[in-house]
Amino acid sequence: MGIVTFPKPAKLIAGVLLSNPDETKAPLFQRLERRFGPMDRVSEQSKFDKTTYYDQEMGHPLYRVFVSFRALVAPDTLPDIKLATNQMETSFPNETGGRRVNVDPGILTLQNLILSTTKNYTHRIYLGKGIYGDLTLIFQKGQYLPLPWTYPDYKDDMTRRFFFDVRETYKTQLKELEP
Repeated sequence: MGIVTFPKPAKLIAGVLLSNPDETKAPLFQRLERRFGPMDRVSEQSKFDKTTYYDQEMGHPLYRVFVSFRALVAPDTLPDIKLATNQMETSFPNETGGRRVNVDPGILTLQNLILSTTKNYTHRIYLGKGIYGDLTLIFQKGQYLPLPWTYPDYKDDMTRRFFFDVRETYKTQLKELEP
């Protein structure tokens, strides 16, 4: 029989897509920080051209930014976090009734990066409250590695380096929690 253990707190991250970042980025980041606390890392903003999936709803061009938050979170709070970010997205409507921002929160651990989503699929696990966990990256051989279903922008070397740097911060934070 195995012994029940509980996971360590995880590092909260988010992948953010923006239309009109000059108008939407600062107010969105303020809302995110009010809800989840200060960000400790923000990636460079880049043009999001890996897919046209969001273009009809959000317009074109779109821009991608990744962020991490200073505070660590219990992994089982990810469904509530996703529901909160979904609500935030509705505060940024565009002229056609779509949204101008998309926030995909996730948790980074020493072993992996898991994104939250409202859509089920073969490799996703139900977390509760209508939210699924998507195993997006795994940490092996000193780096985060993509899986066959990993979104193209998460496969990118710069993105994986960003999350490696976040992991280094997270490791330091875990050491500070040790008695």
